[in-house]
Amino acid sequence: MATYHIETYGCTSNRGESREIERALRDGGHRPADGPADADVAILNSCTVVEKTERNMLRRAAELDEETAGDLVVTGCMALAQGEEFREAGIDAEVLHWDEVPAHVLNGECPTHTPDTEPILDGVVGILPIARGCMSNCSYCITKFATGRVDSPPIEENVEKARALVHAGAKEIRVTGQDTGVYGWDTGDRKLPELLDRICDIDGEFRVRLGMANPGGIHGIHDELADVFARNEKLYDFIHAPVQSGSDDVLADMRRQHRVEKFREVVAAFEDRLDHWTLSTDFIVGFPTEDDEDHERSMRLLREVRPEKINVTRFSKRPGTDAADMKGLGGTIKKERSKTMSTLKMEVVGEAYEAMVGERYEVLVVEEGTGDSVKCRDPAYRQVIVRNASDRGIDVGDVLNVEVTSHNTVYAFGEPIDEADPASVEPASVDSVSSP
Repeated sequence: MATYHIETYGCTSNRGESREIERALRDGGHRPADGPADADVAILNSCTVVEKTERNMLRRAAELDEETAGDLVVTGCMALAQGEEFREAGIDAEVLHWDEVPAHVLNGECPTHTPDTEPILDGVVGILPIARGCMSNCSYCITKFATGRVDSPPIEENVEKARALVHAGAKEIRVTGQDTGVYGWDTGDRKLPELLDRICDIDGEFRVRLGMANPGGIHGIHDELADVFARNEKLYDFIHAPVQSGSDDVLADMRRQHRVEKFREVVAAFEDRLDHWTLSTDFIVGFPTEDDEDHERSMRLLREVRPEKINVTRFSKRPGTDAADMKGLGGTIKKERSKTMSTLKMEVVGEAYEAMVGERYEVLVVEEGTGDSVKCRDPAYRQVIVRNASDRGIDVGDVLNVEVTSHNTVYAFGEPIDEADPASVEPASVDSVSSP
């Protein structure tokens, strides 16, 4: 049984975010534990106000790291502003933005939508679920029991929902689903490329982010899909294709629809057509049949492909799944493998953001950050933080030209630059979205 323990410190905003995390976890079949010692994952929603608070957060994180044999996730203000301090203190934790926590905790499972899920406008971000259900039968996933097989509404229906979001003020549309890559499979037609083209044809100034698409779902349309990305400037050059393991044997035991070579072919299609782009992928470590060589294959694949965004999850048994009946690995083994892969992850992701320093991009301001900062997304959906936003008259929904000045491993810092300067923007790094 997968269980969670969550502790929240600080303001009302943090408490609201924790409620959203819990709601997503319960929708995915998780339940609260009696305490951290009984939890498969412990979540610390942190605060940072004064130095004493920071010391308390580090102390509590270290205690939770010892108390739980499962994952530790740190989110909240201190995680975003001073995430490196947890690593420097030797705390084995995933440091994540709060809205990334459910995906990390849900053990590689598809996101869950209720039958009546409708588009939502949250600030300038429009959430567009394009279908419900999936076509997979993963041995570890409990979500499939709630969602069933994929059910795809017609393209025109989804386009009209996207158009309504744009008219309501959406500057970013997030196309979501259990597995966006299998949209249309139930009607015998691979319709995702056409749907994305149609959404991008809607009048208005906005960006589109494609949500999770399993490699097995998009393999076969990967060349066509990469062409769609290459010709549509409104599409973020970002693809989330969770590989889960670098071992074909483990993938077979997981009953994934792809093998490593198919994943590589998907990556190669996008690499061939896009320059500055982001590959996001997931790995599950400690699956019951994963041996040392299987784990090393995953490490080799990670070193080879070098995704710019990586989610590492320790396997946990879900009730009623076939994997729950397998003899599991010990918690120590899973924790060691997770720590080894997470260390490599930080190296790979940090390398990607370090390469951005000195480059110039056009970014969309998508939400407020901590203090007087704003969170922006560049054309490859990488996060760029701009500070002193109010002093500069920067609002959510604005489009800025920025120069990346530094990075903090998993995000970059940018300084606005003069749009009037003809040399202020590198053509290869910019999508043509004008300021609203």
